[in-house]
Order: sequence, then structure tokens, then C-alpha cells
Amino acid sequence: MPAPPLSLPAALSPRTLLVYAAALWSGFFVMGVELLGGRLLAPFFGNSIFVWGGVIAVFMACLSVGYLLGGRLSLHQPTLSRLGLLLLGEALLALPVIALGDVVLEALADAVPDPRYGSLLGSLLLFGAPTVLSGMISPYAVRLLVSALDSSGLSAGRLYFVSTLGSAAGTILTSFYLVLYLEIHTILLCFMGVSALVGSSLVLADRLWRRASP
Repeated sequence: MPAPPLSLPAALSPRTLLVYAAALWSGFFVMGVELLGGRLLAPFFGNSIFVWGGVIAVFMACLSVGYLLGGRLSLHQPTLSRLGLLLLGEALLALPVIALGDVVLEALADAVPDPRYGSLLGSLLLFGAPTVLSGMISPYAVRLLVSALDSSGLSAGRLYFVSTLGSAAGTILTSFYLVLYLEIHTILLCFMGVSALVGSSLVLADRLWRRASP
């Protein structure tokens, strides 16, 4: 009698690894863009604690909104494709930072010369939308991983471990290396390209597995 085929543990299945990859990259993306945001605002509002306070406040507030929206969205038939679309969305919504960032910040610097409120408003206008989308990814990914109530805590813990590890990597690589060798807009384009690549991979993989399933 032939031996049954070997199967990977659920934590190492291709589908699960793709979900982890999305969470890892999302964490990297958020922290990388946040650090670059401070650099983009510096020529117009300075590099003081006021500016960094505004940047951090906007990112934290928008992430919290994203967590709430991602949790609600995950209640409605979550799929790997929709997770991929969130990644594609964060890449698309970051495009105005490159296309209009300097124009918007220059106009704000004239209209709101106080660096506290100018940096706060500038961060919100440029980074608010992509950061909300990024915040939606982790709770949505958790829902895709949870297959049973008794393992939900373990799945959430693993997911947030991976996401936070990605944030740490994004912080180190962006601040220690990338800004030394590349222009800010080039780094942002690379980030958006990776988000689009990971998102497209999730959408394509989900469609292929759906076609292959009986």
C-alpha cells in the first residue's frame, strides 16, 4: 500500500506564507515611508521635534483607522485576492507623494507657517490615505490565517510578530542604508513597486488556486 503524500504544516503552506509576506512587507512599507516623510517635510518645515511629532501622530492615527476598517472588511468573505488589492491600493495612493509632494508642501508652508500644524496637515494630506490602507492589511491577514477559534491567538501573534519584524527591518534599512545611496523619490518608487509586486502575486496565486480546486 503506497504511503500517503506528505503535506506541509498549515503554518508553512504556500497560502499562509503569502499572507505572512504581505504582513511583513506592509510593516516594512509603513516605517520606510514614515521615515522618508520626515525627510520630505524637512525643507519646508524643518527637522525639529514638532515636525517628527506631526509625522508620527498622523501615521499612528491613520494606522488605527486602518486597523478598524480592515477588521470590519475581514468579516465579509475574506480572500487572498482582496488582501493583494490592499497592497496594490497602498502603492497607488502613494503616487501623489511623488507627483505632487513638493507642490503641496510648498503651498502649505506659505499658508501654515507654524511647523507644528503645517507638518501635521502636510503629513495627513500626503501620507494619510496610503497609511490607512497599510493599516487594513494586518487585521485582514489575521482573518485569513484563523481557521479555528482555539488557534486564533496563536495566528494573530505570529502575524503581528512578522509585521513588526518587517517594521524593524524597514526602519533599519531605510535610515541606515537606502537614504545614503538613493534619492527619496527613487526609494518611494521602489517601495511602491514592491507593494504592487507582492499584491499582484497574491491576486494571481488566489486565482490560480481557485481554478485548480475542484
